[in-house]
Amino acid sequence: MSKFFFLFLALFLPALVSGGGVSCSCDESDGGAAVSAKEAMKYKVGSIGSVLVAGAAGVSLPLVGKKIRCLRPENDIFFMIKAFAAGVILSTGFIHILPDAFQDLTSPCLGQNPWGDFPFAGFIAMAASIATLMVDTFATSFYQRRHFSKTKQVIADQETGNDHAGHVHVHTHATHGHAHGSAPTPTGELSLADLIRYRIISQVLELGIVVHSVIIGISLGASLSPATIKPLLVALSFHQFFEGMGLGGCISQAQFRWQSAAAMATFFSLTAPVGIAVGIGISGVYRDNSRTALIVEGSMNSASAGILIYMALVDLLAADFMNPRMQNNLGLQLGANISLLLGAACMSVLAKWA
Repeated sequence: MSKFFFLFLALFLPALVSGGGVSCSCDESDGGAAVSAKEAMKYKVGSIGSVLVAGAAGVSLPLVGKKIRCLRPENDIFFMIKAFAAGVILSTGFIHILPDAFQDLTSPCLGQNPWGDFPFAGFIAMAASIATLMVDTFATSFYQRRHFSKTKQVIADQETGNDHAGHVHVHTHATHGHAHGSAPTPTGELSLADLIRYRIISQVLELGIVVHSVIIGISLGASLSPATIKPLLVALSFHQFFEGMGLGGCISQAQFRWQSAAAMATFFSLTAPVGIAVGIGISGVYRDNSRTALIVEGSMNSASAGILIYMALVDLLAADFMNPRMQNNLGLQLGANISLLLGAACMSVLAKWA
């Protein structure tokens, strides 16, 4: 994941900056007076700490919650927390990111042909959703085949007397986990398949969140207007907190080793602050209405929206809402649906400030 982040910066940051000298008829008024710039810098520096704390708190709550009985993944309250976070992620994709992508890719600064003649934002979002489905499917089937082929070989060795004292030790690098016992049962295999699935979900979800976090962080850091930074700071802090809860819930269910879980949580917490710092560094040459910046930001936001919408609907909501445990519990169904609506409503209201 960290390799992707640095690759993203290396590929797209020069493009964003290089477009700074190309301006169009939509140039904004020059609000970068010395006094405003100094005041804006105070809010930018403060936003780094605020966003860092908010993201770290959000992603850590579900992980720390495993130590609290009522917040463990096997309890009903966890379904409702996860539904709330999924509502936040779904609203982020539909209400916050996708409209921004359409605005960028249909800007008059890009010209009518081809940007005004074809809905590129929707097309890229659709393509990203399909690509996420393919990655999701192929990765899951690959890791399951890789693990269960090893498991069958161990069973065959055991039947031929090549086991050590009747005790089987199965290690899989695909899941970074262990299984101990005389032989895996169908129930054990099912839970292991679910574990593989949760780990893939958490990694793909973090990818979608990270892309958007970097982009919005750069936008905040590059802004020279305190009037723009203030509401964006509040919205981004809440945004990182709630998205962190969703990601933390997936990481918790995936049962990563604590080193891996800590690395994923730290990486998520740092992406938006790093984006803000990068934005501060390029604020002198960055123009958010340049042709290159609009195309890059619009395309990346579209892809991020497609990933998050797919993950929220398919891997988070559908998987939990079709779960027999929820299907057989009317109270849990009502609670999860209310939590979903509350999460979507919260991020929808915050979107008008972002």
